[in-house]
Amino acid sequence: MRRREFITLLGGTAAAWPLTALGKVARIAIVHPSHPVALLTGESPSPGIRALFTELHRLGYIEGKNLLIERYSYEGRAEHDPNLARDVVASKPDLIIAVGDSVVLDFKTTTKTIPIVAILGNPVEAGIVPSLARPSGNITGVTTHVGLEEWDKRIQLLHEVVPRLTRLGALLSKQARDQWPDAGRKATEEIGIAWIRPALDHPIDDAEYRRVFAALVENHADAIVVGQEAVNITNRKLIVDLAQENRLPAIYPLKVFVEAGGLMSYGSDQSQHGRSAAYIADQILRGAKPSDIPFMQPTKFELVINLKTAKSLGLTVPATLLVAADDVIE
Repeated sequence: MRRREFITLLGGTAAAWPLTALGKVARIAIVHPSHPVALLTGESPSPGIRALFTELHRLGYIEGKNLLIERYSYEGRAEHDPNLARDVVASKPDLIIAVGDSVVLDFKTTTKTIPIVAILGNPVEAGIVPSLARPSGNITGVTTHVGLEEWDKRIQLLHEVVPRLTRLGALLSKQARDQWPDAGRKATEEIGIAWIRPALDHPIDDAEYRRVFAALVENHADAIVVGQEAVNITNRKLIVDLAQENRLPAIYPLKVFVEAGGLMSYGSDQSQHGRSAAYIADQILRGAKPSDIPFMQPTKFELVINLKTAKSLGLTVPATLLVAADDVIE
């Protein structure tokens, strides 16, 4: 169900320590819903995870000297795992970095005292905090998108590349579909597109992705929008390959999908998420209260287009989009 990795503390001198409480070694637990623990390092293929470690290092936290990290993962096998949350809390870290709505919700019900730095979609919509500006309690963090308008923007961009679009599929977990019932509704109604949303159910693995893609094809989807969920990011190569195999044009939430061969993406910068989480973690380890730290929201958004993939699908990308793109992969 889950894996845990413990990094043993090596020697270090107090002179190298950042301003943690009373000069103690900082103990952080990182919990991810789908990345294997081996990828939760500074060499991770995930830009967000790499940026988290790079920024912690820049702020003076050196793993094996003045930083102790425990890594945990649900590995995509469960929507909730309260036992894992209890294990993490029982180890009494100074701070927990938790990724994804379901993971943060598990910790919200497990501890009211250990500070939690959350990296997730919209914590207000998920019922995690009452306000981004005043989160209250022991949870603050980083939002990875700014709301439903991102879904509308992606659909509009995809429609420009696939003007024949009449039936649009979505790749979402059941939890995300239920949490965001209005995602994309405005854009689909304005354009006149039928919305097809078969849901991924746990355990979310290779077979489950193939089942949902088969349902999308069976329901005659012309293209798909991929949801910005951690499990989708972990499985991005599989998703991109299945989209290609089924000749389904797709727009993705992050650049890493396009780098893996996806058609196009529009979304926030993963590296910014990681840097922001590290900054907040540092503030808390120096004595700040999570309730006094507003959630940080993304400020940089990227449009990325893969012309090679567009050509393989027989699509022509309008010149206006190519000019507007932040990156074009040829």
